[in-house]
Amino acid sequence: MTAAARPPVKKVVLAYSGGLDTSIILKWLQTEYGAEVVTFTADLGQGEELEPARKKALLLGIKPENIFIEDLREEFVRDFVFPMFRANTVYEGQYLLGTSIARPLIAKTQIDIARKVGADAVCHGATGKGNDQVRFELGYYALEPDIHVIAPWREWDFKSREALLAFAEAHQIPIAKDKRGDAPFSVDANLLHSSSEGKVLEDPAVEAPEFVHMRTISPEDAPDKATVIAIDYERGDPVAIDGERLSPAALLTKLNQLGHDNGIGRLDLVENRFVGMKSRGVYETPGGTIMLAAHRGIESITLDRGAMHLKDELMPRYAGLIYNGFWFAPEREMLQAMIDKSQEAVTGQVRVKLYKGNVTVIGRTSPYSLYDQDLVTFEEGKVAYDQRDAAGFIKLNALRLRVLANRNRRDGV
Repeated sequence: MTAAARPPVKKVVLAYSGGLDTSIILKWLQTEYGAEVVTFTADLGQGEELEPARKKALLLGIKPENIFIEDLREEFVRDFVFPMFRANTVYEGQYLLGTSIARPLIAKTQIDIARKVGADAVCHGATGKGNDQVRFELGYYALEPDIHVIAPWREWDFKSREALLAFAEAHQIPIAKDKRGDAPFSVDANLLHSSSEGKVLEDPAVEAPEFVHMRTISPEDAPDKATVIAIDYERGDPVAIDGERLSPAALLTKLNQLGHDNGIGRLDLVENRFVGMKSRGVYETPGGTIMLAAHRGIESITLDRGAMHLKDELMPRYAGLIYNGFWFAPEREMLQAMIDKSQEAVTGQVRVKLYKGNVTVIGRTSPYSLYDQDLVTFEEGKVAYDQRDAAGFIKLNALRLRVLANRNRRDGV
């Protein structure tokens, strides 16, 4: 898009990490759009010092009042991660959606800041090949339908990494030495997970190098002695570990450390992107992997069979909505209401054993348990369950099968 073809923009809120790419985008917005730039940096528990982003923004001419660094860790876990885990959400049977679930919160906060400062545009640094561009922009438009969205990777004329570096040098944007060459892989991280993609990981036939993993030790190096913990749940959300009540972010942080120490949460996945291509990623979700197992454990004694099976049937649709960026869509909110209703009695304690990459539920208790030992015991129980009743139950369920078999035998089908 040429400069003449670009719509006028007075003020734009940029999702800014402080890294090279978003610093180039910042300067590009100033030079190509002539817009006043407001930077927004989200602390989602990625484990990086964020003050350098402030200093970098100041260096690039951003006014102090136009620099926003927001600590979103508690909101992220409480209002996004926990609701997702109430549904036992996994995408394509494996992926715990660590990147996907962070995007709606970033988009929401970016729009909030745009309203606060009177910006008429927002900007993200997602490429034109990935899912994140969809997730960010669906979030923007759901919350602010008429907002102008700038996606530099779809607009600018840079054809290579060298061209980007040349632009950075021409505008005196600091370039770390290791940024002058191609990075071995790209990383996105938050309190729930880390994801690594590209370069050394692009061939799905080649095992990921050990140095790719940053959130877990290898299961082979994990302790030879198992770690046993107890997780307390209230209405579907974890609230305490070994009797210690913790805030959502603090609880996930502790589970992450326990998962790290026991080599838990590694995933090597080839997934189907929303934009149509397949991609290979290496993900680490140590605390989330523990939470998923524990949550299913407490649900196993507190959820009715019909409710549990319905949740499992609808979960792939719910996961797809999150993966594809439809967090703010009415159908996701409708599913969430159903999921939250199912969690009203999902309260109790789960004991899990962590050992060399594995999470095993070894005990579960609840004041709302549906498990009745009198019903399942092989001994004569106190509950009125007459085993002879099963004969009629089976015959009624077999009726259609018997009718079908008689028809096939009669007609030689």
